[in-house]
Amino acid sequence: MRNNASSMYYGSAAKSLAASVLSPVFPLVMKAAVLYSPGSAEQFRLEERPVPVPAAGQVLLRVRAFGLNRSELMTRKGLSPGVQFPRVLGIECVGEVVQDPSGTYQPGQQVAALMGGLGRDFDGSYAEYTVVPKTILYPFRSRLPWAQLGAIPEMFQTAYGSLHLALQIQPGQTLLIRGGTSSVGLLATQLANLDGLTVLATTRRADRAALLTANGAAHVLVDDGQLREQVRALFPQGVDRALELVGATTLRDTLTSLKPGGVGCMTGMLSESWTIPDFAPMEFIPATVGLTIYDSGQVTAPAEALQAFIDSVEADRVQLGIGRTFSLDDLVAAHHLMDSNAAGGKLVVIP
Repeated sequence: MRNNASSMYYGSAAKSLAASVLSPVFPLVMKAAVLYSPGSAEQFRLEERPVPVPAAGQVLLRVRAFGLNRSELMTRKGLSPGVQFPRVLGIECVGEVVQDPSGTYQPGQQVAALMGGLGRDFDGSYAEYTVVPKTILYPFRSRLPWAQLGAIPEMFQTAYGSLHLALQIQPGQTLLIRGGTSSVGLLATQLANLDGLTVLATTRRADRAALLTANGAAHVLVDDGQLREQVRALFPQGVDRALELVGATTLRDTLTSLKPGGVGCMTGMLSESWTIPDFAPMEFIPATVGLTIYDSGQVTAPAEALQAFIDSVEADRVQLGIGRTFSLDDLVAAHHLMDSNAAGGKLVVIP
């Protein structure tokens, strides 16, 4: 990434306010990865920008780590409607509070931030500091390294929300996870196992079957685009629940793998396909099968659930599937790896 000095100007009043907000430990400028127009990963520009100042209802955070997400890849490619450029991407982060004008959060307090327009409607976490609405903050306490904590917010929210809020899983059920080698798929398998479900997980590569088995999958299916017969060879009536992480291109086949009264949840879009052409519900959805979605931008798990999950990681009851960690300077390489679908787990950036 090239270093460009930002031409952004902020006047003496803002400088004075920033100086009063930030202790001498914190600089008045920061590094941020700015996307001026959609395209390849090389479109990111690493710049120096003023550290933003929180307004009423906002909190200034020092970004300690953030995970990379497929939705950011799609935004980078120009596939996310409504995003205005230039923009600092990043829909999640963990870090420490620098200043909260309301006094609700204390300096140095550990928090996670995610969704709510972060990195889309306003500048996000691809920076050393960011300003976020208080409404998207989740306080927590942890002794885990920032690199591990950075993998958690969106990955946990997506897996937990899909399983518990959307699918409402119950012990003894069978669960198909399509896209099992994704970071969310790997975590969802572990969470479902802890709750007593039998998990069928998919991969497009037979050589990754051992990864899924070691992660807790009872059955591994090599996904050739048609899973129905594979599923019904194991469970003739179909499965109870299905988590669709590949997207619109495989959703219909996934729904046909469900038993009558079963429920499928579309959460991921690994295929980068948002829409279903000529969608005809009566033909697309099998009779008595339910279809729902999970979107952490609309519904999120409570802060207590996040803390309980972090505690589980600290106690080694849950293993975080982290692929690699990068510095902010290496964001282009990180996006290339995400593009390749060869990360083998969650990608985390340490600014």
